[in-house]
Amino acid sequence: MMKKYLITGSGGFVAKHFLDYLESLRVPVSVLGVDIHPISYPLNYSFVFFSFQQIDLQNKELTNDILKEYRPDYLLHLASFSSVAYSWINPVAAFVNNSNIFLNLVDQVRLLKLNCRILSVGSSEEYGNISETELPVTEKCALRPSSPYAVARVSQEMLSEIYAKNYGIDIVLTRSFNHIGPGQKEVFVISSFAKKLAEIKKGLVVTDTIMTGNISVVRDFVDVRDVVKAYHVLLNKGTKGEIYNICSGKGNSLRAVLLKMMEIIDITLNISTDELLVRPDDNKIIIGSNLKIYEDTGWRPSIPLETSLKDIIDYWMDNVPSL
Repeated sequence: MMKKYLITGSGGFVAKHFLDYLESLRVPVSVLGVDIHPISYPLNYSFVFFSFQQIDLQNKELTNDILKEYRPDYLLHLASFSSVAYSWINPVAAFVNNSNIFLNLVDQVRLLKLNCRILSVGSSEEYGNISETELPVTEKCALRPSSPYAVARVSQEMLSEIYAKNYGIDIVLTRSFNHIGPGQKEVFVISSFAKKLAEIKKGLVVTDTIMTGNISVVRDFVDVRDVVKAYHVLLNKGTKGEIYNICSGKGNSLRAVLLKMMEIIDITLNISTDELLVRPDDNKIIIGSNLKIYEDTGWRPSIPLETSLKDIIDYWMDNVPSL
């Protein structure tokens, strides 16, 4: 019998790459995708038998109906407002949406007594501002969330732990670091850089300066194609109730990344700060340890940062218009 996956946020960037990875395994699987938005990417699969329902997961009754009818073996929870910048502009919407849709899902799994493994996807933003002496950060590090988005992710994590410990729900948790790759929306910083550089390279924008936010911050970037492999391995091998960092273990400043992207696309630009792009409180440095997930599952990232950057630039060169 085919394994059944329920993927929330199935119209998004990560879900598309997860489906591509399932297809690459060449093992027939059933996937039900749910999202508040319609699917916008092509579905050309031979081994992934995909169906889709467009719903708002804040609707408890519809969520219950879907879970009751489909009864998944695995639930990959990707649905969220995933932009930190958006959470500063719309803190109430970001918190209520991200917390409530997860609570609706996990509680319906409890009430229906489903034999279903849930992957609760969290964020490195939960760690907040940490000192360099704490690097690379492990799962045992204290959480100091410093944005509305991060607080919502901590709330989801705490709910996960309660449902795993007290209700016996089979939940595995992640703290996923900054994942990047082709197809990511331009609201995320690396994709935003790539789109701007592609527009300049093609002559759509004439300028000698690129405007940025705070590019002194250091981040741990991991390719989305490695991330989805980690999600798959955790659904199969992760330990119930445990939290896993999904990260590269390497730190790069946004300035260094932007300069590397200019080198790849062969453009030299001045860099200037746009104060409107600077967040009220930005984590200065975050580099993770992936030792725990490696020891438990054998997962390690395999795609170099430069390969990710080249693929992101190629994506935008193919997707911005030419003169």
